[in-house]
Amino acid sequence: MDTRFVKTAEVQSLLDKAAGLDQPSGDSRLKAIFRDLVEACAEIIVRHDISEDEFWSAVNFLQKGAPEFGLLVPGLGLEHFLDLFMDAKDAEVGLTGGTPRTIEGPLYVAGAPLEEGDVNLTKDPDETGSLYMRGRVTGPDGEPVKDAVLHVWHANSQGWYSHFDPTREQTPFNNRARIKLGPDGKYSFHSKMPNGYSVPVGGATDTLMKAIGRHGHRPAHVHFFIEAPGYRKLTTQINFGDDPHAADDFAFATRDGLLPVPQRQGDTAYINFDFQLQRATGGADEHLSSRPRAEAA
Repeated sequence: MDTRFVKTAEVQSLLDKAAGLDQPSGDSRLKAIFRDLVEACAEIIVRHDISEDEFWSAVNFLQKGAPEFGLLVPGLGLEHFLDLFMDAKDAEVGLTGGTPRTIEGPLYVAGAPLEEGDVNLTKDPDETGSLYMRGRVTGPDGEPVKDAVLHVWHANSQGWYSHFDPTREQTPFNNRARIKLGPDGKYSFHSKMPNGYSVPVGGATDTLMKAIGRHGHRPAHVHFFIEAPGYRKLTTQINFGDDPHAADDFAFATRDGLLPVPQRQGDTAYINFDFQLQRATGGADEHLSSRPRAEAA
């Protein structure tokens, strides 16, 4: 059937009522978004002739997969799309340059210890080598960024993040810290090296990836937020450039400029990486988004 069916008066009336357009109360922006979302779903049902069985199978998948929505969103490219959209909006108003943004992922935890100097992120023993990472945080003219705070977090060698580890064996804030930088903008930290990992086997994300012929692997990587007065906050991460999945990240976090190749000596890896921030155009630019994030109990 042609998708023009969705434009019939009966269906359009249904969509208007479902979105509350015939009611005086409610959030008008949310109504408009909800109206477009439901209409898009209706058009997909018609375009692909989705059966009742297929529809309710999808609903069941979403219900069961709800705990993995934080993985499904990057895996389906939606989180990367938001980065591309924000990049495009920046370009429209002439905001270019600086270290590329990339996805945050679902595994940040607020409240990590605030430390200074050369920080040891790892509190627990781990069967992997050591990572040493250092560099500078500068502004658009190469000036050192003063009073910056660098948030850093990564998984252990088994691919588990502290506070989300199903084994419950990791110390709180293992492989996590906030690092207060000095006036020279330099940072350094070391840790037990993260490895690449896969989404949970048999989970919703793994099931969907296999169904569409994709994998659920991430390369070894390290996440960052950087905040500093007068500069736009940066959400980014680096993927190890020599990892087999460096250019084939299921979460689409790989971006040009974010693929340093570690210098390896035995079981130790060294990465030198500099971050460049853009200047803030308003106070809101300096702070993290209001995305809901985990907090330590």
